[in-house]
Amino acid sequence: MKGKQTVRDMVLSLGLICLAAGVIYFFVPHEDKEPDLRRVDYSVELQTARRAASYPVAAPEGLPESWKPTSVRFLADQSDAWHLGYHDPDGRYVSVQQSAEKPSGFIEDATQGAEDTGKTEEIDGRTWHRYEGERYDALVLPGEGSTTVVAGSAPYAQLMKMAEALRTE
Repeated sequence: MKGKQTVRDMVLSLGLICLAAGVIYFFVPHEDKEPDLRRVDYSVELQTARRAASYPVAAPEGLPESWKPTSVRFLADQSDAWHLGYHDPDGRYVSVQQSAEKPSGFIEDATQGAEDTGKTEEIDGRTWHRYEGERYDALVLPGEGSTTVVAGSAPYAQLMKMAEALRTE
């Protein structure tokens, strides 16, 4: 008889624990949406990059307020690597990256392994090459002394808007 009481007590204890866990879960607030990313001011980094880089550093001008800059970095000791990350109005990622690094390695990294489609886009009199990948699509602008990549999870229309907004001064 004593063994049955122990099993019964264990089952009751387990039920009580599950009930307590359910009550805690019910009363603890849950966030179903992703946290809101903070907007960064990249003006200081942009000025620094434009003074230090071996090429004309590009940044967007005239984008609507709904485009949110979320990350920035300039690495002078790594081929003058410039990175500016944005979220478009629909919350998808778009980045502008430039570097004086050898184009093949830089493009591979900046596009997350996307492949050249052989198609091009004329944007402000410059020929951008279209890349497609599993993670990112991209527009690539080869230049003298540097390469510019606009890449992200946003559709090509948004990548093109970013490329159109880029200015070097």
